Amino acid sequence: MTQCGTPVGSFKAEGVPLLQKQHRGLRLQANYTDTLSADLEQTNATRTIGYAVEVLNSRGRGAGISGQVRVPLAPTLPPPGDFKADVTSEGILLTWNCVVPPKALPDISYRYRLFRRSVEKSADLRLAEVECPANRFEDHTFEWQKSYEYRMAIVTSAKLDKEGEPCSARPSEGNSAGIADCIVTIEGDDSPIQRVLANDVYPPAVPSGLQAVFSGPGQPAFVDLLWAPDTDVDLAGYNVFRRQEGGQSEKINPALIKTPAFRDEHTVPGKTYWYSVSAVDMRGNQSARSEEASEQIPQ
Repeated sequence: MTQCGTPVGSFKAEGVPLLQKQHRGLRLQANYTDTLSADLEQTNATRTIGYAVEVLNSRGRGAGISGQVRVPLAPTLPPPGDFKADVTSEGILLTWNCVVPPKALPDISYRYRLFRRSVEKSADLRLAEVECPANRFEDHTFEWQKSYEYRMAIVTSAKLDKEGEPCSARPSEGNSAGIADCIVTIEGDDSPIQRVLANDVYPPAVPSGLQAVFSGPGQPAFVDLLWAPDTDVDLAGYNVFRRQEGGQSEKINPALIKTPAFRDEHTVPGKTYWYSVSAVDMRGNQSARSEEASEQIPQ
């Protein structure tokens, strides 16, 4: 536009809401909110509108309009009201229900943008952008024993160009660079923040595949134990338990075992021993014991 027509709003200078002056010499600023009708957004979703300001003197005369800004009219969606963050043994699970647009519009699509903020840091980390109906996301990049805040916003993607004309009206539509210029994204309002403490109370997986093998004749009497390695990233080690027939299992390793193998050298000829193994993580959470494996010591 080259001049103002019918204004969307006007007010006297003394009614302008001024922002607080930060320091001497800083210009004060005014703000105005233009509430758009839903019909305007729905019928012009792939276009933009322009705004300019004109200052008038007491006689109603002005020096012309200001510089102009353009705003896309693509409608945004409100955030899900049931956005949740729950700590699980596999990670922090984010869930929500998809928001259904009031009307399906061509060249308009929506994605769900997820953010995380550590309580110790002020900056947000953008975790991911996902589409519905995949209404869940697992965060595996956090650290245990720390507090986090999660939020979500629905992002609108619209195909339009800088002048606000529909992409189909552009003569360079077949050009890949031109098509890229058509896409504009608008982030909607944030969901309520979900705060969680990533408290690790989850034990590692139970060890499996335990085998007990006697040393064989002609060697000092001992039993070698082998099992499948635990793949938990926070694994600290293993405990080995032994019992005799009718007795209670007792831990026989003085310190955590770092590898999936152990040699029991304290055996008695003629006895049968039953062994089991548990896994322990870095925070002391211990798994249940594995299935037992037995071995008889010859006389």
